[in-house]
Amino acid sequence: MSDLIRRRVAAVVMAVLSTLAVVGVVAPSFADSYTPITGEGSSWASNAIQDWAAAVHSSGIQVNWAPNASVTALTNYANGNSDNFVASDVPYGLPGGQTPGVPGRGFGYVPDVAGGTALMYNLSVGGQRFTNLKLSGPVIAGIFQGTIKLWNDPQIKASNPGVALPPLQITPVIRADQSGSTYQFSLYLAKSFPGQWHCGAFTDPSRCSSWASLKGQSGDSGVAGYVSQSGNVGSIGYVQYSYALQSGYPVAKVLNNSGYYVLPTASNVAVALLGAKVNMNASDPSNYLTQDLSGVYTSGDQRAYPISSYSYFVLPTATTNGVSTTTGHTIAAFANYALCSGQKDMPTLGYSPLPINLAKAGLDQVKKVPGASTASININSCNNPTFSANGTNTLALNALYPDLCDKQGAAASCSYGKSSHGTSSSSAGQGDNNAVGNHTSGSGSSGGSSPVVGGGGSGTTGVPGNTTPGGTGKGGAGGGSNSLSLTNPNGQYTCDPDTGQCTKLSATPTLVSDHAGSTFAQWAIWAALIGVVALVAAPPITVLLKRRAAR
Repeated sequence: MSDLIRRRVAAVVMAVLSTLAVVGVVAPSFADSYTPITGEGSSWASNAIQDWAAAVHSSGIQVNWAPNASVTALTNYANGNSDNFVASDVPYGLPGGQTPGVPGRGFGYVPDVAGGTALMYNLSVGGQRFTNLKLSGPVIAGIFQGTIKLWNDPQIKASNPGVALPPLQITPVIRADQSGSTYQFSLYLAKSFPGQWHCGAFTDPSRCSSWASLKGQSGDSGVAGYVSQSGNVGSIGYVQYSYALQSGYPVAKVLNNSGYYVLPTASNVAVALLGAKVNMNASDPSNYLTQDLSGVYTSGDQRAYPISSYSYFVLPTATTNGVSTTTGHTIAAFANYALCSGQKDMPTLGYSPLPINLAKAGLDQVKKVPGASTASININSCNNPTFSANGTNTLALNALYPDLCDKQGAAASCSYGKSSHGTSSSSAGQGDNNAVGNHTSGSGSSGGSSPVVGGGGSGTTGVPGNTTPGGTGKGGAGGGSNSLSLTNPNGQYTCDPDTGQCTKLSATPTLVSDHAGSTFAQWAIWAALIGVVALVAAPPITVLLKRRAAR
């Protein structure tokens, strides 16, 4: 072989090695190995968990997930079933046996996502879907205890002046299973309106006698599925906000402690949860990082959505009950993604990202999972829209203030477009078909290329109101890669998760994940690089073969 050919072959080898190094950065899935893991639990957090599971699949992490309700999952984990991790909206040891007692096997609570429990409804006014419903806490209590039975009840009309609400029977839809969603919903009513709500806080619907005659459905998806049926006009149910966005149906604006009706947007939830107290006593793992939401319900901020809360992973901290260091390595890698990069798209999906203090505390918990790669768990690598250099929750700081027309007692003739704080515009409603006022947006910065909202941008996640409070504009809710298009399966509406505004669609949409696109992109990179290597290597190899044949 001549020196020239040797040099060319050596150059090709170096090019291949350099290429593989680059690809290793783009697609770390080929540098690590994982074992399939199983999890079960919260349907409230399920849309987020499924989004994360889809995102990590291209890296070789297979997550088998079953949204079978928080209490069921906590019970199974405590009994030593083979599930590797659990997601729950409630902790172990709730009073009255609402959840199982603290299990003997090792575990740690890890906050995974925040969000709002929304009142999704199906109502028409004047032959058109009504999208600007406003409800107070006492009215919500009355609806779900059966004391308020018709949509034109004077108490509902008082919150919706000038709206010709129909004399239609209200159909409350509840969770039929023991759920964390039910507990968070009933806890809000029990703590805030004990005079109107007589059932207390509970996970089991049988604890409230007035619920025996209500429509019960399994999972948040079941509740959303019932309400979104075209024949179920007049129905209303409580679900995590993402389910309403996914189905294309509106949610009620709920009256907060400051006298404003607000939506469960990512920013309004972030503001509300500034009032949450989190147990930071790390010496007691049975309570560490659990939440006290009393301050959320009483928040004095005009933007706060009152039915806001966190959901949790329950992760193993010992190699028992089928958890090995190999399994733990995968569990920790998945949880690390969820708490870090996975938070980026939560506003688009209908959730609210974790603040930096909980993300950091959660990642420290993830490090306790047997087999965790602690060196790769680093808060500094997280792309979270709440983070800032000084520790301030950016999403909460930049949250838009509500419109003056959403203030309690606003006149029926009120025109939307003026904020309660400064001159920035705020949400007028969701797909306003009922002349509730014009929605105007300022010049806020756009988010990434979400299929739903927030066009353009550099790919970083847009956040609502991406200016200082009282400034102009509304940031895009888009999200770059790994986002979901949340649209109504029947092709009628698509909804902006930041403003709650829904618009009609001209074509039949579907629930589309672009994770598959990112996986394809990785394989496309490999194919292109192999092609380049082939082009470079082919000439010297051909010459070499010809010379050997000539000998």
